[in-house]
Amino acid sequence: MTRIAVFASGRGSNFEALAAAAREGRVPARIALLLSDREDAGALDVAARFGIEAVALKPAGRRGALDADWEAACLAACRRAGAEWICLAGFMRILGPSLLDAYRDRVVNIHPSLLPSFPGLDAQRQAWEHGVRVSGCTVHLVDAGVDTGPIVAQRAVSTEGVGSADALAARILEAEHALYAEALERLLAGGWRRDGRRLVFTHSPEGRS
Repeated sequence: MTRIAVFASGRGSNFEALAAAAREGRVPARIALLLSDREDAGALDVAARFGIEAVALKPAGRRGALDADWEAACLAACRRAGAEWICLAGFMRILGPSLLDAYRDRVVNIHPSLLPSFPGLDAQRQAWEHGVRVSGCTVHLVDAGVDTGPIVAQRAVSTEGVGSADALAARILEAEHALYAEALERLLAGGWRRDGRRLVFTHSPEGRS
């Protein structure tokens, strides 16, 4: 079974959704490691509840960046855990070349907007302040840019009846929890290739079009 490392910086709701999907067999994988850049991250508590090994490694670099020593320690932890894929779940740092080269096309992220609209931080507030009628979430492969990697899957979320950016974020998060597991299942099933910026799937998961 495929082994996955999840990176998270915050409360870990997307991590929890992935862990539940893996435990229930909806994702054909085992989450072998939770790695956080914060010692107080709620995701660490989620890992404890699911019996998943967890490591907190605080980078020495500036906010958003990762220093070379952190990347080396992180890569060593992933290799010890036998991780074949990395899933970012609210991880607020930009991965450097060491990790991206070691896990080329095997690092996945979920972002709370319909990329390429509203990349970066506070995407939900960006969308709300822009006055869009439809927002959503995107699962994509990670490259050296900020939310610029090839798109795996997207789900639209209406802003109708939403009264604040926080309310929109909550509505999008519900969609994220479902979409991430579905997209990861599809990636792990294989039968896809990159064609420039586009991912081309040669088959659909059973029961889905």
